[in-house]
Amino acid sequence: MSKKHPIISVTGSSGAGTSTVKDTFEQIFRREGVTAATIEGDAFHKFDRAAMKAELEKHYAKGDHTFSHFSYEANALSELEAVFKSYGETGTGKKRYYVHNDIEGAALGAASGTFTEWQDIETGTDLLFYEGLHGAVKNDSIDLPKYADMKIGVVPVVNLEWIQKIHRDKNQRGYTTEAVTDTILRRMHAYVHCIMPQFTETDINFQRVPIVDTSNPMISRWIPTADESLVVIRFKNPRGIDFPYLQSMIHDSFMSRANSIVVPGGKMELAMQLIFTPMVERMISESKRA
Repeated sequence: MSKKHPIISVTGSSGAGTSTVKDTFEQIFRREGVTAATIEGDAFHKFDRAAMKAELEKHYAKGDHTFSHFSYEANALSELEAVFKSYGETGTGKKRYYVHNDIEGAALGAASGTFTEWQDIETGTDLLFYEGLHGAVKNDSIDLPKYADMKIGVVPVVNLEWIQKIHRDKNQRGYTTEAVTDTILRRMHAYVHCIMPQFTETDINFQRVPIVDTSNPMISRWIPTADESLVVIRFKNPRGIDFPYLQSMIHDSFMSRANSIVVPGGKMELAMQLIFTPMVERMISESKRA
């Protein structure tokens, strides 16, 4: 952790909704005049699209059907740790982008499915913001939590997570339900061993819970709406969190445990604004005094 060069890390699996949290932080940064350096987890995959396909075939040939982007060995985690460490110490580091489609490729000057060249993080930023799959990995060789000042987990109940992924991959990427289902099954081992343990390390977890039937996510025609959900917000250390204030500002919210507040799904963004804004303000204030 670094008082002078703070790091915010948002972690969640594919389809969890981390981009929603990213959008909320971008609003806070604009409103509060915070200049953030942003890095994406996809940029720290070890393989580009073609190389990953070849790597998957290699693992399949050996009888390994558990290898996926969720796996530690499919990602350049030591490079990510180096960026966290470098930024915390100096406010600088290296970043690149993964190009998801031709539109991004035209803007970034690289082919779809490839990486851009590494470049220096812009100087003079107030904090580093990470959003991706592995922002709170802690294992025998990697310890990202010790470098991040605020760690946030986005963890909808698993059936909802699958529904969101299926709809996103079918509508935005043209995949079939069968292809997405195969991906979900292939990733399950790494989800349990590489993704889930991170949510023990996070400071705040947001878990959206649908209040409609999601028994069979593979045939769900619609994603449950925000108004058809509740959001459980769990604080690892609730000290300093003004729960009475949050309950007064968010109607129909309630405490489910001493460290957890439940809010209506439609109030999730409001809850994030109320929780994160003072935290970001405090980070920037302490950074300027450091």
